[in-house]
Amino acid sequence: MSSFTAINHWMTGSVPEAPAEQSRHRALDAFLGDVERRAYVMAEMATRDPDEALDLVQDAMFAFARRYADKPQVEWAPLFHRVLQNRIRDWARRQKVRNRWRTWLHRGEDAGEEPLEQAPDPAVPPIEQQLDHLEATERLQQAVSELPLRQQQAFLLRVWEGLNVAQTAQAMGCSQGSVKTHLSRALGNLRSRLEEYHP
Repeated sequence: MSSFTAINHWMTGSVPEAPAEQSRHRALDAFLGDVERRAYVMAEMATRDPDEALDLVQDAMFAFARRYADKPQVEWAPLFHRVLQNRIRDWARRQKVRNRWRTWLHRGEDAGEEPLEQAPDPAVPPIEQQLDHLEATERLQQAVSELPLRQQQAFLLRVWEGLNVAQTAQAMGCSQGSVKTHLSRALGNLRSRLEEYHP
C-alpha cells in the first residue's frame, strides 16, 4: 500500500462515507499519488538522504491530508508544497544545530574559537562535491541540490512543479518579490554551473 493510500485509510477509518466524501477521498488519493514522486525528489535534493526524504514526504502528506483535505482542490498544490517546504526547512535547521554540536565535540572546549561560528552551513555545499564528468541531466540534478535552500525551493516549485509566482510565494511563505529574487539567483547559479553543457 502506498503512503498516500495509507493516509486515506487512516482518514476514512471504518465509518461509512457519503458519496461526496468518497469522491473527495478519491480526489485526494489521486492528488497525493500524482505529487508523491516529485515531492520525494525535491526532499532528496534538499537532504541528500533517501531515508530522510521519505520521512519528510510522508510526514508532509499526512499533515496536508489532516489539515487541508477540505480545502478546494485548486488550492491543494500550493498548500501541499508549503507543508513540504516547511518540513524541509525544519529539517535543515535541525541539521545545522546537529552540525554545530558535532563541530563543538570534535574541536573540544579549549580550541580557542567559537564553535557555533565555525560550524559549516548545510545550505552551502563544499566545492569538492561538484563533479565534472556527469551527464547533463545528472549534473543538473546535482547543481540544483547544491543551490541554497530558498533558491532550490523557488526553482523546483516554479520550473519543475509549474506553480505560478503567487502559488510559489504561498508555498514558500514569502512575498512574490522574494520568489522572483530567489528564482533569478537560482537560474544565474545554474547557468554558471552548467555553462559547459550549453549548446
